[in-house]
Amino acid sequence: MKASDIMSRDVITVNPSATVREIADILKERRISGLPVTEGGRVVGVVSEEDIIFRDASLRLPAFIQILDGIIFLGGLQHYEEAVRKMVGMRAADIMTREVISVGPDTPVREIADLMVTRDINRVPVIVDDVLVGIVTRADIVRYASGRSVITD
Repeated sequence: MKASDIMSRDVITVNPSATVREIADILKERRISGLPVTEGGRVVGVVSEEDIIFRDASLRLPAFIQILDGIIFLGGLQHYEEAVRKMVGMRAADIMTREVISVGPDTPVREIADLMVTRDINRVPVIVDDVLVGIVTRADIVRYASGRSVITD
């Protein structure tokens, strides 16, 4: 089995200028947990419930500061900047994850499952020639795996 066998083809997307409220309404109404952000058919990001919830979370500096042998490292400064951007963002472009992990239609389901587990992601856009053609979610893999003890393909 491969991505094209289990992916959803009618993908709900938003553009980068969509407001956080519009995104939240779509997620609620469609009962989905995230969606791609597209511009001209190209995926430029992904927005999830976590991105929206993040706006209401407290920013904790200790999560970004590491102390080793009495020396303070700001190794997580990039993560801190991203956290601030997401907390104050008003549009998809502000809160979306920009590093999109995608697959092609021939990618085996097992490989997609591995990606989801190792990269801690819930959805993977399926791309052909830089154009979104579908999406595989954890729910798609669960539906595929139902009745099986392991994913064998």
